[in-house]
Amino acid sequence: MLITEARRAARLDAGGTSVPLAVQDRRLWDGARIAEGLALLDRAVARRAPGAFQIKAAIAALHVQAEPPDWPQIVLLYDSLLRIEPTPVVRLNRAVALAEAGALQAGLHALELLASALSAYQPFHAARAELLSRSGPTDAALAAFDRAIGLA
Repeated sequence: MLITEARRAARLDAGGTSVPLAVQDRRLWDGARIAEGLALLDRAVARRAPGAFQIKAAIAALHVQAEPPDWPQIVLLYDSLLRIEPTPVVRLNRAVALAEAGALQAGLHALELLASALSAYQPFHAARAELLSRSGPTDAALAAFDRAIGLA
């Protein structure tokens, strides 16, 4: 929670529009909260009893420790999380991480498998639109962007 909260000041621009993690101004992040969160994560990892919260904290930590984040490691963490929380939203996050790790087509395929489960979930359509726009089918990407906007 500390690591996620540490990025709050950079999440919205002056007009209130959401700023994606990759383009957030890292100077706005709260370094003290990140350091505290990382120290708590280190203590939790030392216990050698991973759970859902610890894995989610590790994912958040990887997002703030390097630019770009270590996407292959994030995919592995989502694989671990899926064994504990096999939910469509965790699968969505893993699909996005997979695409970010360089496996765009595999990420898109994983997203398509979630279409019925997440048909009314705005972040699904936003993620799908972004990945489709990277892969080339412009009409499909625009339709996904329209659906995401409609659900916002």
